[in-house]
Amino acid sequence: MRVLVLHGPNLNLLGSREPEIYGRTSLSAIDRLIRAWARRTATSVTIHQSNSEGELVDWIQRAASRYDVLVINPAAYTHTSVALRDAIAAVAVPAIEVHLSNPAAREPFRRQSFIAEVAVGQISGFGADSYLLGLEAARAVARRQSAGTARPKRAAVRRRR
Repeated sequence: MRVLVLHGPNLNLLGSREPEIYGRTSLSAIDRLIRAWARRTATSVTIHQSNSEGELVDWIQRAASRYDVLVINPAAYTHTSVALRDAIAAVAVPAIEVHLSNPAAREPFRRQSFIAEVAVGQISGFGADSYLLGLEAARAVARRQSAGTARPKRAAVRRRR
């Protein structure tokens, strides 16, 4: 299995940025957890972080022929980026959205995710473990795909009036 993990804007500041919300675990420590998980599960994992929306879009677009699943923490772009949403919708790679905090329990503007309607699912509120839970979900998605019992690539799109 090949997994692409993308970290969005400001996640490079983890450990020092609002630790009461995001915890004290640094992004490099999270990346070490992800790599350890990959070794234990014999999974190929590529990890990128960017504060640039365009760079994240480029990585998503290139994922189509290279990866089986995308695990993405779009961070602030969750609530603002139609570009990330459209890139995920355009590629045939199931996406799992992860968040360290629980956006539904935070400010009202964080409760809207442009990514959710094109993701297979969301995991949030478990700190660094959200990534590990997302990776386990990625394994389940990949197993279903290889067994020919894959669920739809993404949740049904809800139309808002």
